[in-house]
Amino acid sequence: MANSEPRPAVLLLNFGEPGGGDPGAVTRFLERIFLANARLEPHVDTAAARARSRELARRRTPGLIEVYERIGGSPLDRQAEAQGAALDRALKARGHPMRVAVGMQFTEPSIEEALRRLRETGAAALVPLPVYPLCGPSTTVAALDEVERALDRIGWRPEVRGVTGWHRHPRYARLRVDAIRRTAAEAGWSLADPDVRLVFSAHGTPLRYIEEGSRYVEYVEEWCATQARALGVEAWTLGYQNHSNRRIEWTPPDIETALERLPGVAKILVDPISFMHEQSETLMELDVDLAGHAAALGLEFRRVPVPHDDGAFAGVLADLALAALDHDLPALPPRTSCRCRPGTAVCFNGDPVA
Repeated sequence: MANSEPRPAVLLLNFGEPGGGDPGAVTRFLERIFLANARLEPHVDTAAARARSRELARRRTPGLIEVYERIGGSPLDRQAEAQGAALDRALKARGHPMRVAVGMQFTEPSIEEALRRLRETGAAALVPLPVYPLCGPSTTVAALDEVERALDRIGWRPEVRGVTGWHRHPRYARLRVDAIRRTAAEAGWSLADPDVRLVFSAHGTPLRYIEEGSRYVEYVEEWCATQARALGVEAWTLGYQNHSNRRIEWTPPDIETALERLPGVAKILVDPISFMHEQSETLMELDVDLAGHAAALGLEFRRVPVPHDDGAFAGVLADLALAALDHDLPALPPRTSCRCRPGTAVCFNGDPVA
């Protein structure tokens, strides 16, 4: 590529989380999440939905501030920026330099802010790349939808080459297996020991989304089975980290119930499969809340750290960005026609391409 030719741009899409317990920042974060999922409850109009989102945020803010104070603030945003820098280096090392920016769904820098910065580079092609291993409606799909809306708002019309389902990337699967093995070895545990149970913890999702056609649960169950097989583990357990902010049904079983149903094991090794960063849902919900629940049940608890800074992960992201731009990468699974969000450039989860 000539130096004068505009480079493609990659937008790493992320959830975002306040770095600390500032009440205003926490409330804004929660309001945005609740409003984005307002259709889970009946509302008369947009004004009513906004009022309900403010009410839910007001209720949840004090508890979430306590969480951030307890864990010393969320490291998600700085880990996400580090991933962006690592992707930039990986692309340059492979001879394909691109402009890389990080955009958050619910905190700053917002997706729109990140797009404005990338527009200034003159990029003709944009790769929106959600850093969500398992494609879901309120993460992957919602983030890509927001990219489209934000592009309309700022009047930018690059060629968009989006990525959706990528948990079947073989190098990604290997790095997560390696993280599990490493944690077990550090604890002095064997996954072949019948007293040790591998527990996969997935972020929950409202059942309404599944009933509307989301394949998130299918992806989660497939991932767990594939990981267990690679580890040579026959017995494993899956639970969901569900939230109770609204009176709606969530994916069963919740992770606490999953532990209560364990048959005669003494030790649990928990892998948070939905996350590519450490955040409140790993550092508090698992390391504090679930660890305490496990102790009350007489279970010894270990948790697999999220391999957010594993050098191989930057290579995974680089593979996805290059594949979206039609570079030939034979080590990747065959591309499929995305069922969750038709029209994306890269998906490994959908219907076979004829």
